[in-house]
Amino acid sequence: MIKPFQPQRRTVLKRVVQYSLLGLFTLSSSLVGSLMQTTQAQTATVINLGYQSSGDPVKSKKVVELRFKALYPNVKVNWVGPFAAGPQLIKALNEGKVDIGSVGETPPIFDQAARPGLIPEVVYLTGRTPSDGTNQGIVVKANSPIKKVADLKGKKIAFQVGSNAQYLLAKALQEVGLKISDIQIVPSTPTEARDAFLQGKADAWVGGDPLLAAVENTTPIRNLRNGKGINIINGFYIGRRAFVTQNLQFVRVVLEEVEKVGEALEKNPSDYAKILVDEQKLDPAVALKVASRRTYKLKKITPALIGLQQGVADFYFDQKVISRKIDIKQGILSDLQYKASIPDNIK
Repeated sequence: MIKPFQPQRRTVLKRVVQYSLLGLFTLSSSLVGSLMQTTQAQTATVINLGYQSSGDPVKSKKVVELRFKALYPNVKVNWVGPFAAGPQLIKALNEGKVDIGSVGETPPIFDQAARPGLIPEVVYLTGRTPSDGTNQGIVVKANSPIKKVADLKGKKIAFQVGSNAQYLLAKALQEVGLKISDIQIVPSTPTEARDAFLQGKADAWVGGDPLLAAVENTTPIRNLRNGKGINIINGFYIGRRAFVTQNLQFVRVVLEEVEKVGEALEKNPSDYAKILVDEQKLDPAVALKVASRRTYKLKKITPALIGLQQGVADFYFDQKVISRKIDIKQGILSDLQYKASIPDNIK
């Protein structure tokens, strides 16, 4: 059983309520589900879904809006963004501007590390199926004297600090006996990092699709190291604790639609390529490459997945990238809350 973070002080009454609910769930999960829906379904009148500049097929298909219109007509679905990357989305979440969003493995860790003594507002809802890692890379120009990762020592590297780009770089450097402190960081948003690299203001760039695929199509580059063997988590759907715990049924509806879209696109990724062409004006060949290198489905939060995420956090601490050791379980919901908010079509 995944044990959620619990405050040190709790009353006897809270224990009675908690164990009563657990007993109810054992007897009848439908009864508890009905109870959750009755008491929590109308807590919020607006649900704010965050999305990044790389695009979101769920937003494009407008399926969440249609579902809420049918089930909860008094609730407005509001898309907030685009955010440059995960750290910017999480900042908005902490400010109460985003309720649910999708980010890589690194942003929640950096956020939790930056808030000592506080219960994280960011909670983990589901994982995302890992890709094969070819949609990320540490790249240099084709004519660069930098031939291998070890040659990056002392060089200027552009990337989004606090994102999965940093994790790829840090792990790749570790493989050759180096650390982040051995390179010069050019902190940038993903788009700014790409531009700094193309303009010669950085010796290397750490980026991912769709930006990476587009650069591959227009500029002679060499990929020193992609995410194979490193990109084993691929990020999470996250939520704002204050919203999620009061609106479990809303969360369930959103994630049901996310997974349905993912299942459809996994069977026919060319549909996602069309979205990229229409919305991001990508070359059709580039869009197809992006669609073929992406994964779409979600994964339940399990002890194994949380263990992997804890390993990432411990790595950052050992590498002195974050200043304190953190416990990922502080961002984990209770088993009862997951059962109420995670739909059956997510495995």
